[in-house]
Amino acid sequence: MKKVTPVERLSPNFDERGRDIDMIVLHYTGMRTGAEALDRLTDAAAKVSSHYLVDEDGTIYALAPENMRAWHAGVGAWKGETDLNARSIGIEIVNPGHEFGYRKFPARQIDMVIALVRDIKTRHPVSPARVLGHSDVAPQRKEDPGELFPWGRLAAEGLAIGRYAGEEDASISYEDALAMLRAIGYDAPDKAHAAALVAFQRRFCPKALAQGFNPLTKAALKWAASKFAE
Repeated sequence: MKKVTPVERLSPNFDERGRDIDMIVLHYTGMRTGAEALDRLTDAAAKVSSHYLVDEDGTIYALAPENMRAWHAGVGAWKGETDLNARSIGIEIVNPGHEFGYRKFPARQIDMVIALVRDIKTRHPVSPARVLGHSDVAPQRKEDPGELFPWGRLAAEGLAIGRYAGEEDASISYEDALAMLRAIGYDAPDKAHAAALVAFQRRFCPKALAQGFNPLTKAALKWAASKFAE
């Protein structure tokens, strides 16, 4: 088990939390370098932050105390809940993202993300179903941590829900598939659910990315709905 020893680099961008922690939100930084991201997350003028930053070499930076509300999730919702900053711990993971050359996350970096999530869970009752990506909670605005993030590695450690690896299922109706998307937790209004569906595919079935309610997506929705109901 890897030891978590964060380097403190306190950001001024946090305030009172006001409620218990029951969620972890994973992000990618989406900037050219880790140094650039660290500077922004600790810049008072930027008005953004997270609790932790995990660099590509595995270095963990502590940016805000866990008992305080960092400003990382922004406008979003999960299972009808808003103000997700108040209930979550935010982890930024250094990666250029889709804008600056999205690439696979180094194994060492993911090793330390796993160690950090496990460490956080020793202090806060966060279930695997409440370890989420930024795009899960803000699908209209965000793509991170993206389709290359290895959710399966976290799932193998019992820390998160992984990807669907089963067969297609064309028998599920459109109406039932949309209901499952909402039941999992996504904000998916009747006439504006496309972004939530893409976020789901990015997370659970990237082979079906941007292919609508195809048979693979429908099967993945049924599987994920059962996992999030446990």
